[in-house]
Amino acid sequence: MKNKEPIILLVVIFFTLVTYYLVEPFAHSQMHKHVESEGFEYADLPAMTKTGDAAKGQELVMNAGCAGCHSIEVAGMPAPMDAVMAAGAYGVNPPDLSNAGAVFDPKFLADLIKNPAHALKVEHKYDPAAGKMHPMVAFYGMGGDIDQEVADMVAYLQSIAVKKEELTPKVAFETACGRCHAVGYEEWTQIGEKPKFKHEKDSLAFDIKVIDYQDSLMKYMGKLPPDLSMYIRSRGEHYISTFVENPQNQLHGTAMPRVGVTPHSMEKVIEYLEDAGDTKRHEREAIGKNVMIYIIIFAIFALLWKKQVWRDLH
Repeated sequence: MKNKEPIILLVVIFFTLVTYYLVEPFAHSQMHKHVESEGFEYADLPAMTKTGDAAKGQELVMNAGCAGCHSIEVAGMPAPMDAVMAAGAYGVNPPDLSNAGAVFDPKFLADLIKNPAHALKVEHKYDPAAGKMHPMVAFYGMGGDIDQEVADMVAYLQSIAVKKEELTPKVAFETACGRCHAVGYEEWTQIGEKPKFKHEKDSLAFDIKVIDYQDSLMKYMGKLPPDLSMYIRSRGEHYISTFVENPQNQLHGTAMPRVGVTPHSMEKVIEYLEDAGDTKRHEREAIGKNVMIYIIIFAIFALLWKKQVWRDLH
């Protein structure tokens, strides 16, 4: 009887390839629509037409009430209340503004100052006509040209922030995402990195603060934002980037605000998530290179040895 095993193998290979290249992608496209990146250009936001003055911006930031909610650690201005109290008052802890000018797009910052709900794309959640105001109070100007004043404030925030090349993945993540999302693999909580406590009671006290914060956050967002430890591996870079860029494109009606990061900041956030989701990736990549070098050297010696053996036999 003719051997049918090769034919069976070919049939299995054929249907495996059909499933992998046709059925699975089609099913994925039906369950998860593909969203193209908008290039982090924020085309819906008005362009900045004024050149900002950082010195004037500093005065405006100090006098416009920003310090009533935000800390600016780099300028020696601590938070007016701790994270738990702030979340109880606003739903989420307002970010430290030290590196806002490096992490967030200038157009986004300008619109955020003037119209928070619009910049964050949460107008469906906060409608002044329905008596629902965003927790962040809009800036209505200090009596001068409001566009110039906002440009000055943005210029100040950019002047105190780290330079683009100095922005670390950790700073980018903590500024853009860390007040809503935990990363358990990195010991990061919504109120900061969990310290190493000597006594169990101190660890439990910290955990209680985290739970209190999360209770306020759930009321603010509708549900607790997910821990992002493995999100880069379960969702992938493209999904996360496009979701952060414009959450409404991926999940219409979501309470998650648009974050407003720059393309460079998004790269740093992705890098942080990659490191968190695969803590050994750099070590593995280094070992992988060494293994490949070993295999090549071994192959060369094996080939030379084979030639030597066959030469003696013939």
